[in-house]
Order: sequence, then structure tokens, then C-alpha cells
Amino acid sequence: MKFTTIYQGENKIEIFNSWLGKEVIKVNDEIVSSKYSVFGTDHTFSMMDNGIESHCKINIGYGINGIVFDFYKNERPIIESPRAGCGFIFWLILLVGFIVGVAVNLLTRG
Repeated sequence: MKFTTIYQGENKIEIFNSWLGKEVIKVNDEIVSSKYSVFGTDHTFSMMDNGIESHCKINIGYGINGIVFDFYKNERPIIESPRAGCGFIFWLILLVGFIVGVAVNLLTRG
């Protein structure tokens, strides 16, 4: 599913993220990066901007509002999202839920 769209100059940058952990970055409807990730990852790619090649990086991860991303163009920040907060709590709750689920399953078999 589409996470967000960024309009940067003459380019349309789209970020997609699936429930299976596949992250896809498209520039002007062309895939420029595709990776699988559980905790988020970095995507690097190049795009033409007014006839000049720009080197870009998008970092996808988890933050206080859920999935967040940072966008850098030629090593300069264009978009930076807050990452502090519930990322650790989310994974802690997920881990505790998994452990409780395994424990309940083991106790009900006996």
C-alpha cells in the first residue's frame, strides 16, 4: 500500500510499504529501490532534477507516530520525522505478547 508521496521539483517520489515488509520507492512511476525489512531500512537512489543528477536517501523506520521516514537529497535533509517514543514500546509489547501466547499454548496442552 502507498505510504506517502513527495513532490520534489519535477519529480514524484512514492513510498510503498507492505504488511510482509517489502518497501518500494518509485520515482515518476519507476522503481528505484526495493527491499524487505522488519524494522525499516535505508534506500539510496539517484534522480534527475532540472537536468542535474541528485543523489537521494530515504530512511524508513518506526517512531512516535508509527512508520516514519527521512528524505535526504545530496546529503541535505528535506524531510526529517521524529523517531523518539513508542518504537521501543511497540516492539516490547509485541515481544511480551508473543511470550504470553507461547506460554498459554504450552500450559493448555498439558
